[in-house]
Amino acid sequence: MIETLVIIFIIIGLVFNTLGVIGILRFPDVYMRLHAETKMTTFGTIFLGLAAIVYCAGGFFSSKDSQFVDLSVNVVIILFALAFTNATGSHAIARAAYRSGQKPAKAVVDKLSEAKK
Repeated sequence: MIETLVIIFIIIGLVFNTLGVIGILRFPDVYMRLHAETKMTTFGTIFLGLAAIVYCAGGFFSSKDSQFVDLSVNVVIILFALAFTNATGSHAIARAAYRSGQKPAKAVVDKLSEAKK
């Protein structure tokens, strides 16, 4: 049962990562590419981390070895750090791209240019 759940989480994580890479290659501007990269990093890594946590839980309950607890705690800390820093980093990259003159492709409304006036 645990192996099945781990495989499902790994497959979901790999699907997000694959779709993110396709998005980075196919999307027309930096903002859409950044959106694809952020989803790829956040959801792909979260599901791969969940797979590691579930695997560690199964290993701990079968062997009572504390190294599985240590690994799962480290993965949880990494996932929390990733969830916060990924959003902040992508916001900073989008802001820098806008300030450097990169305009969104096919944008109908640009609220940032209206705020500058």
